[in-house]
Amino acid sequence: MAKAAVSDKQKKERPYYTDEHVMFRDSLRRFLEKECLPYFEQWEEERLVPREFWLMMGENGFLCPSVSEEYGGAGGDFGFSAILSEETGRIGGGMAGPGAHSGIMVPYIESFGTEKQKKKYLPGCVSGEIITAIAMTEPGTGSDLAGIKTTAVKDGDEYVINGQKTFITNGIHADLIIVACKTDVNIKPAHKGISLLIVEKNIPGFSRGRKLRKVGMHAQDTAELVFENVRVPAENLLGNEGDGFKYLMENLQQERLFAAIGGQVAAEDMLELTLSYVKEREAFGRSIAKFQNTQFVLAEIATEVQLGRNFLNQLIARHINGDQIETEVSMAKWWITDMARRNAPKCMQLHGGYGYMEEYKIARRYRDIAVSPIFAGTNEIMKVIIAKRMGL
Repeated sequence: MAKAAVSDKQKKERPYYTDEHVMFRDSLRRFLEKECLPYFEQWEEERLVPREFWLMMGENGFLCPSVSEEYGGAGGDFGFSAILSEETGRIGGGMAGPGAHSGIMVPYIESFGTEKQKKKYLPGCVSGEIITAIAMTEPGTGSDLAGIKTTAVKDGDEYVINGQKTFITNGIHADLIIVACKTDVNIKPAHKGISLLIVEKNIPGFSRGRKLRKVGMHAQDTAELVFENVRVPAENLLGNEGDGFKYLMENLQQERLFAAIGGQVAAEDMLELTLSYVKEREAFGRSIAKFQNTQFVLAEIATEVQLGRNFLNQLIARHINGDQIETEVSMAKWWITDMARRNAPKCMQLHGGYGYMEEYKIARRYRDIAVSPIFAGTNEIMKVIIAKRMGL
């Protein structure tokens, strides 16, 4: 009976949950509390989540839960990927890698790969033996994907890739990189010349540049990638030549939904941390939770956090149903990540001097959340998308 009560409560919190979602979430949470949380500080200092942990996640069935059973996955809906993102996000922003691998990178192979590509790569992605990255951003090109300079020139039955990529999530660990490149540099408009190619890590001419030192999300490896006359078989083309931009746009709805999930989880955690702290901390002979300023600030944050959660739950359910919600996802991405970033310094302030100390989780949340309005398309780009959909 107790288990059923918990299940009912969780399904009320997340209306799209089934009993299978609840079981997956509970199992994953227990796993992370045992195998991740005790070591996370060390991983933050080392600026890398060890490959052994990825393999453990794979062995326990937590990676790529949406991959079909035919290729070793569980065949779950997007709700399982959302749970993976939420639960790893509860540990810290530096745990974004497995969620990005499972819910952002691997779906490109699922959606646009050939049967041969799926059989070759997907089982390893599920097991953790293959870690993926997608290489879009370049030193001179971020949100303007049509302006990328990396090229892939057809030479017989091969493509020759040249270019550089930066800010690549999972770039250090990646065994397989999906590279956005120009297969036609003359076509107009420019985005019609973009294609996606699969590059494996040991191929000649491919190298990793710096492991980038970021302000936050330290355990999440982020790297520069270099392609110098990298030859890949023509069969490594993902989907059709020239359709890469279309594929990127199709999958960006899901990527931006993950960004909103990350911002929401961070905001909820910051509120919980701050509520706990102000109830315990005393000043001038009473709990600082009793001061009206504390109550007003936290009441405002709690309101915004609940609004974000309600909107996000609705969008996850609609995404599971296959609805086209690019406008709404753009709204959620900019508003939720902006809300989390705005509230981070307020939560830190209520921690006083202790909030500035690394041993307090709020300090890590403060630095981790800063990038959320930037990645997956800046919040300014989200507003441009919304304005266009409004006919402006």
